[in-house]
Amino acid sequence: MHRLILHNGVIQPSSGRTLSPGQTGVMNGWGVFSTLRVTHGVLFAFERHWARMVRDAAALRVPMPPDPEAYRKDLLRLVEANHAQNSTLRTAVIRNRGGMFEGEGIERDYDVVAFTAEPQQWGDGVNLTVEPNARHAACRFAGTKMLSWSFNLTWLETAKANGFDEVILLNEHGNVSECTSANLFAEFDEEVVTPPLSSGCLPGVTREIMMSDLDTGGIRVVERDLTVDDLFSARAVCITSTTRDLLPVLTICGRGTRNQEVKFVALRNAFRRYVAAYIAG
Repeated sequence: MHRLILHNGVIQPSSGRTLSPGQTGVMNGWGVFSTLRVTHGVLFAFERHWARMVRDAAALRVPMPPDPEAYRKDLLRLVEANHAQNSTLRTAVIRNRGGMFEGEGIERDYDVVAFTAEPQQWGDGVNLTVEPNARHAACRFAGTKMLSWSFNLTWLETAKANGFDEVILLNEHGNVSECTSANLFAEFDEEVVTPPLSSGCLPGVTREIMMSDLDTGGIRVVERDLTVDDLFSARAVCITSTTRDLLPVLTICGRGTRNQEVKFVALRNAFRRYVAAYIAG
């Protein structure tokens, strides 16, 4: 994390004391967040991140700031203050009121917090393990990016302790849903497939762009249920997120994938062109 953070419009040192246990969302993980890519001082796809936060906040009854442009400008002030023109930015909206755990002297309905950090270097590919029954697709909050993220963090920490980079999360039907912080795509002879939102996966921004806005050059990108066996039969597998683009999967539970990318090469290049055009304005 860089030295300065944003808290309710004020830029201050990250070492400061800004939150209280009496804020309901602090102790209960009641809030929403998003992670953005900052490239040449531009918040890539900010409007998509904002729209998802607003949707998730409505589902979780978390009040949101009323003005997205003011929010965006505050985030840009943080980027400038940290000299973080090429960085990763995390922002959260925390619910402050409600229930028996609300403390005294809480004057705001919500807090806005944001910080920046250096971009993570992901390498040339990832090695995945598998966690059964990690997503409940039928849950009304499936696919919601909420502050209650400790399950994901624990699965990821355990995976890394065992020599893996990420975790494929299966739902209650045994189908692939997503990873702890990434969506998943598989390349077959005729098409590229990603699990549907009904699998319980998060509607990632990169996933959304690939499904709806990317010039795929005729490559079909579709939703369909996938099993782990399907991933081994695929020509190639990749994971996607705001900070990863399309990152190849090298192994799953120690077993190598076919890693015969054809369509992914074209999609990766198309996505990079999309990002460059967005940044250029």
